Amino acid sequence: MATVSKPVTFAEFEKLPDNGMRRELRHGEIVEMPPLFHGHKVIERRLRRLDPAAGSAGVVELEVAFRLGEHEYRIADVALVWQKEWDSAPADGYLMRAPALVIEVLSPSNTVSEIRDKRKLCLENGSREFWVVDPEQREVEVSMTDGHSITYKSGDAIPLFFATGKTLAIKSVFEEET
Repeated sequence: MATVSKPVTFAEFEKLPDNGMRRELRHGEIVEMPPLFHGHKVIERRLRRLDPAAGSAGVVELEVAFRLGEHEYRIADVALVWQKEWDSAPADGYLMRAPALVIEVLSPSNTVSEIRDKRKLCLENGSREFWVVDPEQREVEVSMTDGHSITYKSGDAIPLFFATGKTLAIKSVFEEET
C-alpha cells in the first residue's frame, strides 16, 4: 500500500537546515537543484545587463526568490522586479508574487514539464513575460500573459516591454559584445 505524504508548507520549508544546495518548493514538494555550470552563469550575467534599460521602472537581478502561497517558493535565474515591489519587499522576507519578467536559462537538469509549469505559474501570478533561454539552440522563447509565444533567434531583437523603444539583441545573450 502506497503512502501519500502531505505537501510541505513554506513555514516547514523555511526551517530546513542549510545543506549547501539551492532548493525550491514546487507544489509542496522540496526540489534540490544542482549547481550551475559556468556557461549558465555567463548567460545570466549578460542578461543582468538589462538593468540599465529598466531605469527607475525596476530592478534586474540574478537568482530572484519569490513565494506564491503556502506551497510555492521559486527562484528565477534572472528577473525584472518593478521598483515599487522591490522597495516594499521585507529585508527578512521574500517577494510575494512572481516578478514582472522571469527569465530561465535552460540547463541539462531542466525538464519540459518543469519549465511549462513554472511559466504557467509565473504568468498567472504577476509576470508579464516569461523568457526561456536555450543556449544549445541559441534562441529565446518569450511567452506573454495572453498565451502567445514568440521565438527569437540570431539576428532578432526582443522588444523590452519595460523600456519603450529599447530592444535586446539575441546575439548579445550568447556572445560577448565587442
